[in-house]
Amino acid sequence: MPQFNDTELTAAVIRSFEETPDPRVKFLMEELVKSLHDYVRRTDLTFGEWEYAIDFLTRTGQKCTPSRQEFILLSDVLGVSMLVDAVNHREREGATQTTVLGPFYVGEHKAMPHGTDISANLQGERMFVQSQVTDLGGKPLAGVPVDVWHADDDGYYDSQKPDYETQGPSSRARFVTDADGRFFFRTILPCSYPIPTDGPVGEMILQVRRHPMRPAHVHFLVNAPGYEPLVTHVFIEGDKYLDTDVVFGVKDDLISKIEKRTDPVMPDGKPAATTPWHLMTYNFRMKPGQGTAPKPMMAVTEDA
Repeated sequence: MPQFNDTELTAAVIRSFEETPDPRVKFLMEELVKSLHDYVRRTDLTFGEWEYAIDFLTRTGQKCTPSRQEFILLSDVLGVSMLVDAVNHREREGATQTTVLGPFYVGEHKAMPHGTDISANLQGERMFVQSQVTDLGGKPLAGVPVDVWHADDDGYYDSQKPDYETQGPSSRARFVTDADGRFFFRTILPCSYPIPTDGPVGEMILQVRRHPMRPAHVHFLVNAPGYEPLVTHVFIEGDKYLDTDVVFGVKDDLISKIEKRTDPVMPDGKPAATTPWHLMTYNFRMKPGQGTAPKPMMAVTEDA
């Protein structure tokens, strides 16, 4: 009979997975148990600490809604999301760098004409975004759907606002690249913002004296057939939180210099609503391969 003590218990739990039919599931469960048990032994975890951990995870789940994913936020701030991203994208071979999806990829991203102002009536400094999607050799990729989304001038995503269900999305859309692989749109200049701190993840961040801030950025999801789906951000050069992003998502290649312009006409030949305005130019290089792009939370009417 095995002795279920701190030295023999782990081996007994590992043996309990011997009949697992899927070898990958068996391996993952074994490694998870080894790591968890090792953590408990190394830290001499107390009953009080164990109970707090169970309560923390319970509250994390309870905070989740159809438009809010507290577990993704937890993964982000612990660096797990970026670590999973890193081990799955070790060889980029000149392709655009990836980063975290984040917890705000929600709802339907409606296809819109190039040049659309996706910020609707939001307040903020105006910005024109122009981009091109190519392969690694610079060949334009036409007909590629690109989902974009970002926070407003107060640092909130549309899904965080009380009127989201009735007012619908803003600062998010889908564009399809033209024959030259290009797409462009108008919006507002995003700002740095705090992750939600009204839940258990925010509670943890504040307890350990970490700031909750993310540097200003725009999210992009590029899903070209025959290429690996690209999930990334474009960050704004000069933001004071670039070196201390709370979710560890910044990479040098993803930082874009935003030009401040006073031209009365924007690059699409149409008048600027106000001046000055800002110009973001960033091109995406796709890596050949396969993969499944993530789906946005909540109902969607098209593949993402």
